[in-house]
Amino acid sequence: MIDKNKSTLRHTVTQWIDSDQELFERWMEGYIPLESGNEEGLHPALQDLSTTVSGDPLLNLLFSEMFNQVPEEPPYHEDPRGGPRVEDFPHLLRLLNQLISQAPEYDETVMVGLPLHAMLNWVMGTKSGFCAFLHPKVNSCLKAVLDEWARFLKSPASRHVLHGDSNAGWFGPAARKVMPHFSDDFECQPREPYHGFASWDDFFTRKLRPGARPVAQEDDDSVIVNCCESAPYKLAHHVKMQDKFWIKAEPYSLHDLMASDPLAEYFHGGTVYQAFLSAFNYHRWHSPVSGRVIKAYTVAGAFCSVTLAREPAPASQRQSQTYLAHVAARALIFIEADNPDIGTLCFAAIGMCEVSSCEITVQIGQHVGKGEQLGMFHFGGSTYCLITRPGLDIEFDLHGITPGPFSENIRVNDRLGTVKVT
Repeated sequence: MIDKNKSTLRHTVTQWIDSDQELFERWMEGYIPLESGNEEGLHPALQDLSTTVSGDPLLNLLFSEMFNQVPEEPPYHEDPRGGPRVEDFPHLLRLLNQLISQAPEYDETVMVGLPLHAMLNWVMGTKSGFCAFLHPKVNSCLKAVLDEWARFLKSPASRHVLHGDSNAGWFGPAARKVMPHFSDDFECQPREPYHGFASWDDFFTRKLRPGARPVAQEDDDSVIVNCCESAPYKLAHHVKMQDKFWIKAEPYSLHDLMASDPLAEYFHGGTVYQAFLSAFNYHRWHSPVSGRVIKAYTVAGAFCSVTLAREPAPASQRQSQTYLAHVAARALIFIEADNPDIGTLCFAAIGMCEVSSCEITVQIGQHVGKGEQLGMFHFGGSTYCLITRPGLDIEFDLHGITPGPFSENIRVNDRLGTVKVT
């Protein structure tokens, strides 16, 4: 058990959780109900989660201890103003009961778009939380909760947060400073209510206007393009078939990343490029090359798990991206490139925390052009991997950006690399 009198967690530093603890707690206050709660009125999906946890001695222990293992000292106990935090499992259930009928408002000062991650931020970084959020029963229940939330976010009732008359709206003055070219880049109706979007999900999965992201050297099949509007996180060569992906060195393990797919052996010794999508990014995926889709499917995974390899750092999904590539819900799309020098590529779209749906929009056997849509994420932040075969010599073009957890974006369809033929 973690000693509650010691600082076993460090404050999160990520674009998902604001680095100012006071601002984070101020935002959390808006989600924490003041009434002394009970489980009456819980949504059936949350009742099921409650029953599952309380009916399993191990889960009951883990969900009790994960809150006990968060230190009682600042900044975890309270903010400088004495602000509250999520105190226990029943409290979390009541919060989630509110959350699944809400869409996230824009906030310029704190983590935007990922309230579930904020609620679980401290407990995900505990040893009990690590064990609990990998449990199949827990993830089955969380999937049902997230699916219910997703249904609300696809309803017209969710679009009220898209208003433009305050800084809390996604088309308000504050958000426009972050997305100054929104109307130029994306298909929308700026003069219509909510810019013409039918729901929060419709806004989140928005489409690019024709020509907004031209495909780099479209007719040159030696050029590979960026699959997502994303920030380079990692570039790894000579990747092993199996490795200890949960350790601090963060190696890739192809067997686990590709969910034991027989094609994983083809990529043994190859290269993995990984990049991060924030909640502000465009969230549709595009093909890195022209070629034929030979496999495409989704993999069920853990929704709120983060690595403990950086202990005593707290839960940070952005800094757990390599780990998440192996355990999170994800989609795998294998593409046999038209260019025989490239061979087969694997695109892995990886959901992070709130992202419970990775939607594939291509079919097996379909031929896709370079830059053509492959699918999309629904809600939240995400990451993706592009895996290439061993012996393929690619001159990567990261546009002067050094990979890392806080790098800058490369636009979707921009050149990511050129295949060198020897």
